[in-house]
Amino acid sequence: MPREAAAVRVYTVCDESKYLVVRNVPSLGCGDELANLFATYGPVEECTPMDAEDCEPYTDVFFIKFSHVSNARFAKRKLDESVFLGNLLQVSYAPQFESLLDTKEKLEVRRKEVLARMKSTSGRPEELSHHYPGQGSSSGNSHHQMNSNKREYTKTLHSSQIDDPRFSHVSSNKDYFPSKSMNATVKLVREKLDKIQSSSDNSNAVVTSKKPRIDNRRRI
Repeated sequence: MPREAAAVRVYTVCDESKYLVVRNVPSLGCGDELANLFATYGPVEECTPMDAEDCEPYTDVFFIKFSHVSNARFAKRKLDESVFLGNLLQVSYAPQFESLLDTKEKLEVRRKEVLARMKSTSGRPEELSHHYPGQGSSSGNSHHQMNSNKREYTKTLHSSQIDDPRFSHVSSNKDYFPSKSMNATVKLVREKLDKIQSSSDNSNAVVTSKKPRIDNRRRI
């Protein structure tokens, strides 16, 4: 049997059911194997052939009843158009076999599922706005809080460095490297830094010693 092109199928809660009809099952007396296959997706209460149903030559039609609608939904999604003993199974819902109690139970289960999903998604926007600030005042408040935390961290780090003896000033005459060449390099760098510092201090002194120039230009 050639495989038909795939199509998009949309089912509502009224179309779904824990009763399934399986077509194109090979006529090989494989009812037990078919029941075991569907039982991997949930408890199966019944799996019987439907002799009154029209079918293709050398194929059978089976009626399967699951204990729960969710198991039947899962089995249909996985086994519809799947290969079973060389044939492609055709699995469809059979809500026409439901009793009034079955329909009521099905609708109640769907109502609980919808309420559970609504409760799980009700707090997500607040969590996102709290952890990932977007627009408006929340973004400004979060930015202000980040700046204040940064200032506090810098202040704490500075105070810890002052109190920590490891950050105390090292004398320029102290050799704290085991190698003489490294100590000589440090000494040379210190001498250059001292020259730069002294030259900058002298330039600042010259600038500050200058008298302010009197502007004699006429104002228009």
